[in-house]
Amino acid sequence: MTDMTRHQAEERIAKLRELINNYRYHYHVLDESIMSEEAADSLKHELSQLETSYPNLITPDSPTQRVAGAPSPEFVSVEHSQRMLSLNDVFNEVEVAAWRDRVLKLLPADTKLEYFVDIKMDGLACALHYENGVLVRGITRGDGFVGEDVTANIRTIESIPLRLHATKGFEHFLDGRTEVRGEILMYKTDFEALNRQREAAGKPLFANPRNTAAGTIRQLDPSLVAGRKLYFRAYDMLRDDPANLPTHAQAYEVMRALGFLANRQASVVSGVDAVMHFAREWDTKRHDLPFNTDGLVVKVNNRRLYADLGVVGKAPRAAVAYKYAAEQATTKVKDIFISIGRTGAATPVAMLEPVVVAGSTVQMATLHNEGEVKRKDIRVGDTVIVHKAGDIIPEVVEPLTTLRDGSEKPFVMPEKCPDCGTKLVKINAKDAAWRCPNEACPSRSWKRIEHFASKAALDIEGLGEKNVIALLGAGLVKDPADIFTLSEQQVVQLDRFAQISARKLVAAIQAKKQPPLSRFIYGLGIRHIGVQTAIDLANTFKSIESLYQATIDELNAVEGVGAIVAESVVEWFAEPSNRQLMSKFAANGVRPETVATVGGKLAGLNFVVTGSLEQMSRDQAAEQIRALGGTFQSSVGKDTDYLVVGKNVGASKLAKAAKLGTKQINEQALVEMLA
Repeated sequence: MTDMTRHQAEERIAKLRELINNYRYHYHVLDESIMSEEAADSLKHELSQLETSYPNLITPDSPTQRVAGAPSPEFVSVEHSQRMLSLNDVFNEVEVAAWRDRVLKLLPADTKLEYFVDIKMDGLACALHYENGVLVRGITRGDGFVGEDVTANIRTIESIPLRLHATKGFEHFLDGRTEVRGEILMYKTDFEALNRQREAAGKPLFANPRNTAAGTIRQLDPSLVAGRKLYFRAYDMLRDDPANLPTHAQAYEVMRALGFLANRQASVVSGVDAVMHFAREWDTKRHDLPFNTDGLVVKVNNRRLYADLGVVGKAPRAAVAYKYAAEQATTKVKDIFISIGRTGAATPVAMLEPVVVAGSTVQMATLHNEGEVKRKDIRVGDTVIVHKAGDIIPEVVEPLTTLRDGSEKPFVMPEKCPDCGTKLVKINAKDAAWRCPNEACPSRSWKRIEHFASKAALDIEGLGEKNVIALLGAGLVKDPADIFTLSEQQVVQLDRFAQISARKLVAAIQAKKQPPLSRFIYGLGIRHIGVQTAIDLANTFKSIESLYQATIDELNAVEGVGAIVAESVVEWFAEPSNRQLMSKFAANGVRPETVATVGGKLAGLNFVVTGSLEQMSRDQAAEQIRALGGTFQSSVGKDTDYLVVGKNVGASKLAKAAKLGTKQINEQALVEMLA
């Protein structure tokens, strides 16, 4: 703004006033909104700054003159006792009601549900393990399956009891294993005080409380952690005997009795109307909370029903995260550049004038693909509304075309990859994105290797972005298979490495020559293959060789794998460069573990469960069947041997089983087979 001439400022001020006044008219007179209140506030802020710079341009009718009524490799990896799940998001009453309806369809017809509603905290998820009442370990969420052991650091947090409090009536919780899960937070006032200290010391400021808390916990020096004020607020508790905690509300009561902070705002309600009343109440009051939040967590209160409803993908069926409207702001598009991903996708990215959205500074936002840029008509130089989808991913909502002055430039998709000069292509007509087909493209290469080494894939300690780029730059590697040929002598020649760090990296790589099959599949970076799909493929095909030879029909038969995923897998293994990569893996001694077919008395038998079980949850039944060599299926097919019929079953599976001649048994018969 300071680079503007007085004339340019005058034109910009006039346009801003017109747009803001138009917004106010629609909002206050016509009772309709042409943009979010946050976006309008951002425009007012820009106008105020301009008028401060050019006070002679302030007029009595300016909107500013009206009185106004958002696991580090240094730590040991630890597997969670139970997976730390994510939650699916809902954004309005209709979606909350749809979730309720899906849950009720899976429960007996006369089920009356209570919901446990709590404030969703914006912190670092952590699990605390206690043995006979004494803290033994603290683990970050990580990828949900495996987290980082940060025990030394979390012990410095005053709100975490090192020994569980012996409250009368709750003494039995001091015996055996207890796991308490919650969020590690930095309160807003403490964050602001910390930034004031850093500013006074001439140090760069931290972006937001959540990232600061997470970064603090990952410090190697516990004394640094102790010097920053953090809090742990509990939201869940696990015991070996589920009967200890029949409801989520009672779990909160127990956690408080044992010495934990647990949100007092949490409440048990009945019905969607009550959930939405709670949501509306806290939409405004949440800003007065000591910590940041972007929504609520809504759970089925009965923990037995919660467990019986099971898990879909990465989320429990019995809980959702209700998200408040994302914060928005306005800023200008300084440029649009192309980012090449590990699959070759050429994604337009907007470079923005820095703006704070949902508590953090945003400088770039994805524009998804060329078609999206054209549809929204986003141009370089535009003033745009930016928001964070779910308060996480920065995205450009729309340009404010009335603020254009003629200097804006339409975006033109480049013909060639900006990193390697290869002509960009579209793989097929259905593809929305342009792609760089060059497997050796520098951007594709380092991102593929980094992905292969990531925690969710092979989890190779020390092989992050900077080290990968250094190895590529030195010509030591070209693809993920090459990392297994690295020697200590080669690595130590690089500026980033000394003898010890080079030895550690090579040892970490060599230790991963026999990775779990699911992690190896995910690490290959096949389009549309996430962690869960990789697990499903590994459990179905058992070996990388079988997956390599799988047909589209065989892939389509895997639960959760549709036509798009099946085609992607077949196309990936058909690509000559990928076939060469697989040969290099084999030549370099990489042998993914074969998923063993578990022996046992149920080997070769396929089971489906319908309805609710009383003596075990559906997931527990699946685990026990698999442990004895059987296969647990989600739907009745020609190869299904037994349909286990619980209570309050639907008619479809019974009808299909009868048609196919599948043997039907009750829960007690299954229990006897499992004994």
